[in-house]
Amino acid sequence: MAGIYVHIPFCSSRCVYCGFFSTTRLSERQRYVDAVCREMDLRPLCEGRADTVYVGGGTPSQLTPLQLEQLFAYINNVYDVNPDAEVTIECNPDDVTPSLAALFRRLPVSRVSMGVQTFDDARLQFLHRRHTSLQAREAVRLLREAGIANISIDLIYAFPGESLAQWHDDVRQALQLDVEHISAYALSYEEGTPLERMLREGRVNEADEELQRQMYYDLKDLLEAAGYEHYEISNFARQGFRSRHNSSYWNHTPYIGLGAGAHSFDGRRRQWNVAHLDQYIQAIGEGRVPAEGEEIDAVTYYNETVMTALRTCEGIDLSALTDGQRQSCLRQAQRYMEGGLLAIKGNRLVLTREGLFVSDMVMSDLMVL
Repeated sequence: MAGIYVHIPFCSSRCVYCGFFSTTRLSERQRYVDAVCREMDLRPLCEGRADTVYVGGGTPSQLTPLQLEQLFAYINNVYDVNPDAEVTIECNPDDVTPSLAALFRRLPVSRVSMGVQTFDDARLQFLHRRHTSLQAREAVRLLREAGIANISIDLIYAFPGESLAQWHDDVRQALQLDVEHISAYALSYEEGTPLERMLREGRVNEADEELQRQMYYDLKDLLEAAGYEHYEISNFARQGFRSRHNSSYWNHTPYIGLGAGAHSFDGRRRQWNVAHLDQYIQAIGEGRVPAEGEEIDAVTYYNETVMTALRTCEGIDLSALTDGQRQSCLRQAQRYMEGGLLAIKGNRLVLTREGLFVSDMVMSDLMVL
């Protein structure tokens, strides 16, 4: 089954930590939506039904109701979307109104992902987020009233100056919302972002690594105690509510990416559209997709398997590797197994609790250079 990703780059303002392709040029929304629809005509799915649809950004909820209706109608006209497909849209809490929530239900959206980030208003202001903690709670209530039964929220931890007790309070408030899915990430200082510049200029200090480690372990303990499954390094879900779309990225399921900056994968080749609004719109208007790509050779495929599969609780299926790959993988993994960071469960190589926090180091050492 294939997946469909649509990138909506528009934001009314930029958050200080965001490294994704986005723009505040809201006047270009209609031209962009028209271009995305035209790209669908240029790029039909080659085979099978679409099992997931994910509209991300940016801030998709910054589109007008008519633009959202146009986008979803076109998706269903061009592609064969499974009636039981997981259909996700990202939104900001302050964009959620009774009418928008009702529109999501009609489109139909089956899953809403919101960037709550924190329930502390001072930290929200630091991030340049537009919403308040009260608006986040109200957004969940409105979505529930509209019949949205699958809600995911994002959290951020390890803010400059944040204490362990403050992080515990954020997690407890998230649990009170009783949502189906929670993603949590340490605050990152992406190159070129205002936050990274603040760090470089000494205006903020990055959280101590040991504090970040404790925050991560406490998050894991608190959510698992509340019944959430820790199914991927940064993701927790109620039973049956894993993100099916994101899981496709981790198991090499083909997907098509539409819009400026979107990536695609057909099983053999990766492709990425130009991350520039005007260049994208102009090229699509000329009847061509402005994209670059690369063929996936055996070494690259193996490295991607290490990088993606090891992120999940299932880990790497050793039986799916060639004899040479399996021997190389286990040879490189030996010292991490002896150090308690990796373990063999059945025929799978998985990160242990201690290995999750240092996963990047472990993954890089298992890859073939």
